[in-house]
Amino acid sequence: MNMFLVLAQAGEGAAEKSTDIVPVDIIWEQISALTWLQALVAVSFGIVYLLYGWRIFKVLTVVCFGMLGLFAGMKLGEIAGSVLWGGIIGLVGLAALSVPLMRWAVSMLGAVAGGIITSGVWFAFELPQQYIWAGAIIGIIAGGMISFIVFRISVMLFTSMGGGILVLVGFLALLHLYENNQPEATNYIYTLVNGRNWFLPTALIFTTAVGMIIQNKLVKGASGWKL
Repeated sequence: MNMFLVLAQAGEGAAEKSTDIVPVDIIWEQISALTWLQALVAVSFGIVYLLYGWRIFKVLTVVCFGMLGLFAGMKLGEIAGSVLWGGIIGLVGLAALSVPLMRWAVSMLGAVAGGIITSGVWFAFELPQQYIWAGAIIGIIAGGMISFIVFRISVMLFTSMGGGILVLVGFLALLHLYENNQPEATNYIYTLVNGRNWFLPTALIFTTAVGMIIQNKLVKGASGWKL
């Protein structure tokens, strides 16, 4: 009994010392900044992304790596003295590189999606956030291995998660706008996002799982689908 008491006290102490690393406030800013039209567009594109991402995964992969190259190039451009040219070179460079290395690029996106899922589980259980990278590494390794073994899973995983993020953000924005337009405004959505660690990871994992299940059925029924 004493051993369990010590472990419980150690866990409570780690939780008290935990610093907020997950940018929930930034996520909420993005949600609350959307207008009705923007939220509806996000949900609409998210549903297409969620259910039919497997049909356009090559385009989505190039776009993802292009955006990654844009941000990386802008950071390097600040050092070199030209943010504009750094962003352009980074965007074009990584986007072009992802085309001949499509299988590797998709597998990397699948690994990142796996890392997001496991780090989300870590966050949902309110484990110390300064060690959340440990949970992310587990998902990255598992997602990467699965992606190389079964390529189709990698495609469905990263497209379902990408669509799920758009749907979730858009839907939460619509609910937030709706409750603000009521005679007595409430803060239920704000409380869910900022005060319940389990909410965002659970919602994202659920939408991702739904997308993967539906995509798997659609892919099986499609003739000639391949990389």
